[in-house]
Amino acid sequence: MIKYEIIIYWSNEDNAFIAEVPELPGCMADGGTYQEALANAEIIINEWIETATSLNRPIPLPIGRLKFA
Repeated sequence: MIKYEIIIYWSNEDNAFIAEVPELPGCMADGGTYQEALANAEIIINEWIETATSLNRPIPLPIGRLKFA
């Protein structure tokens, strides 16, 4: 279950929805629809965690709402 905050917004420049995961540096995804961006973000979060684990890097705990606002 994904517990990280995901911020989704429309990007005119990319002509797509962008989903950022501020608690995981560099973790972001996009999609043609809001739902697609969210689904892609969930995939990327899991891949980010798998990569960090394989590299023995720390994985930040989910902090939650408004920490980065």
